[in-house]
Amino acid sequence: MQNNLQYLYKKALDMRAPWINRWDAAMRYTMPTADDDAAMLFDATAADAVDNLAASIYTLLTPPESLWLNLVPESPDSPDAAAATDALRAHLNDSNFYTTIHQCYLDLVVLGTACLFMSENPIGADSAFSFTAIPMSDIAILPGAVFHTTSMPAREVMERYPTWTPPANIRDAMRDNPDMPLRLVQSLVGTEFTAWLDTGGDIENNIVSRGTFETNPYIIFRWSVASGEIYGRGPVLRALPDIKTANKVVELVLKNATIAVSGIWQADDDGVINLANINLTPGAIIPKAVGSSGLTPLTSGADFDVSQIILKDLRERIRHALLADRLGLLSEKEMTATEIMARNADMMRILGATYGRLLHEFIRPMVDRGLQILSRRGLIEKISLHSDAELKYIAPIAQMVREESLI
Repeated sequence: MQNNLQYLYKKALDMRAPWINRWDAAMRYTMPTADDDAAMLFDATAADAVDNLAASIYTLLTPPESLWLNLVPESPDSPDAAAATDALRAHLNDSNFYTTIHQCYLDLVVLGTACLFMSENPIGADSAFSFTAIPMSDIAILPGAVFHTTSMPAREVMERYPTWTPPANIRDAMRDNPDMPLRLVQSLVGTEFTAWLDTGGDIENNIVSRGTFETNPYIIFRWSVASGEIYGRGPVLRALPDIKTANKVVELVLKNATIAVSGIWQADDDGVINLANINLTPGAIIPKAVGSSGLTPLTSGADFDVSQIILKDLRERIRHALLADRLGLLSEKEMTATEIMARNADMMRILGATYGRLLHEFIRPMVDRGLQILSRRGLIEKISLHSDAELKYIAPIAQMVREESLI
């Protein structure tokens, strides 16, 4: 079993490896971190469009101010779906869901894949749910399997898994330094959970915890998927060539502007002018030898008028790929009911496939896990979306689907 788990883990890392460089590039040009070279970023068109698109998805898919989901009983004998709906909404509202999910939407737009970890709070907390947006760089997936690799202090590992007995080879080091970092891998293959220390050796000797989950706490959802791939492709990955090119064009334009402002100069090396002491400031007097040309400007052959045309085209393509020109937060003008319906229909043509995927990979698994946690705590009757109730998704994007069917 452990050999099979080790094989699956290595296979998941190998399948993720080609995506790492793509993700790093996408993040560097849209959401740079402190480790990125900020001096290499010159154009913020993509970053601004990413923020707008993530906010639009947040508003259309999970708006906190509206009741965006409802459970309808399959039959009169089904458990109380209304009570389950109220409990689910209340615990979501009292949790950190609405502050965390926006981070996932940013990952979804930039990387094409996002991971939301839905854990259970201790009894007595305001909400039964706790949510964490896990960076995709820490996640490796296979069909039916998730591997979550993270580094955490030894003290935190002991607090999370109190029954764990550390191996003898690291026990003394942990006692001397409780905050020493440990590389922990948490895997879920089917319903079987295993946590182990990634020391490069066999898993069997480094098991931290084993268990089972009735529902998967790792909710992984994707923007779109190409045939044969398991990681998603988002708008930024598709627009990345244009984003890189626009950044380079702006860099060259700024360099040309620097030349236009300060100029390029030439001087005869006649032993009179000390080039190291020349300071091009207003009112400066620069000595020259009699009969020499002194310091004269050098005309640059660069002509970057065409750059503005290229840059305008690139920025329009970036905004188009990131839906900034089609999916705004607010309309720029008042619209009639017919115009609103036509605009909604256009949105659904753009987001229809993504909406269906998010409903299947994000909304339903989250509702399933929420109902399972609440029923296990005795807060609601045991209820299943497969047999007891139907999920009625009533967020704004779902209303657009219904309106489009009427056009």
